[in-house]
Amino acid sequence: MTQKVERTRLVYWPVLAWTLWMLFVSPTGGGPGRVVHALGAAAGTPDEADIRRDAVVRAIEEVMPSVVNISTETIVEIRDPFDQIFRDFFGPQWGRRSQRSQNSLGSGVIIDETGYVLTNLHVVRRANVITVTLADGRTFEAKPIVGTLKTDVALLRLITRGGEKFKAIKFAPDDDLLLGETVLALGNPFGLGGSVSRGILSSKARRPVAEDDSLDVQDWLQSDAAINPGNSGGPLVNLRGELIGINVAIFREAQGIGFAIPIKRVSEALGEIYTPETVRSLWFGANFQSGPNGLVAVSVETGSPADRSGLKTGDRVLAVGDRKPRHVVEFNRELLGVGDRREIRIVVERNQERKTLTVRLTPLESVFNANLLRQRLGAAVQVLTPELAARMGFGQFRGLMVTDIEPGGPAEKAALREGELIQAIEGRAAENVVETARWLYRKNKGEKIRLSVIVPRAARSYVQLFSATKTVTLR
Repeated sequence: MTQKVERTRLVYWPVLAWTLWMLFVSPTGGGPGRVVHALGAAAGTPDEADIRRDAVVRAIEEVMPSVVNISTETIVEIRDPFDQIFRDFFGPQWGRRSQRSQNSLGSGVIIDETGYVLTNLHVVRRANVITVTLADGRTFEAKPIVGTLKTDVALLRLITRGGEKFKAIKFAPDDDLLLGETVLALGNPFGLGGSVSRGILSSKARRPVAEDDSLDVQDWLQSDAAINPGNSGGPLVNLRGELIGINVAIFREAQGIGFAIPIKRVSEALGEIYTPETVRSLWFGANFQSGPNGLVAVSVETGSPADRSGLKTGDRVLAVGDRKPRHVVEFNRELLGVGDRREIRIVVERNQERKTLTVRLTPLESVFNANLLRQRLGAAVQVLTPELAARMGFGQFRGLMVTDIEPGGPAEKAALREGELIQAIEGRAAENVVETARWLYRKNKGEKIRLSVIVPRAARSYVQLFSATKTVTLR
């Protein structure tokens, strides 16, 4: 009996020791490691990575601080059908138009740490008030900078107190798209706050884009990630948290089909609208596009700082400052960071040779101003402010009012008169001296241009306004 007990003890203690080691020492044991790790996880200790934080969650955590909610208010005038009759008889002071407001919601994404937001043009077009809410709850009023009808892309600037920095989204390389890869659509559907949906990239753009055609379904990315109406303008991203498209539309006739503007088209649009000229009113004078060989100069404006630096069409950018830009947003971001404070170095490759250029940006208004307009047109002009419009009887019209005519100049030969209002030049709105002067700068001497003009004529106690077209030969 005693020998049997001893044998049992000899077997029991090694088994017990092994069990205890497995439970409380071995990280691969069945119960111990799990018990200890489970207790650690319950207590919130970082002993083991949270299995829920996969590639999708990490991408969302990376991108969500850059996603914004956009709400707009548009003031709509309600016209009485008889109002115009009385205004024609009694003058522009007759009556008062009633107004009502329309509100809409959309999404956007921050592309620059200083507060520039990318969204769809249809989200903010005609809006009188734009309010942007960040993922952390902060709210800012936003000012529209510029937009393009062709791509349905618009750029906004957050109105801040200065010095505030924001989380900017990363851009995927152009055409770095994989059919079937997981994509995430982020935005503000139905105004409910930040929202995410997941799907796959179902189709890329199906045709080459014609130069003057607006983008349509055939040019968009297709995914089955749910894109609701309020998602317009929000980002479509890959699992690296990189922007691959801007949500634009849903296909109502089919279930679960959404579309986004491809990153390549977004980059092309930003190459035109996210520039030193549009963002900071600084003249650089060159446009770039991303391609298989990198960032390439596609146009250089004659006499511009870029032209004076020696930049040529076809130059491939290797570096700007201390950075190697992957796309036009990074390139222009470096230029904007320096501004006109000092020169910046640009390294390019031309004919397989490496060249280092130096450029300094110039304020637009120092070159493109009323003096340039007078030089080309032979007329002095000033912007028609609301106060001046009310005093001169131009009502709601906008444009450049002629304040002086040079004897024998192009304007006098075209029968342009002092007090007339230039509304448009060759169909382009003429509401800004700098933009109008810059457009005329590109025109050749002797070229004829058509001016759309409002001609005021005094009648009784009010002013009658007539439309006219006058042709000026530039000098």
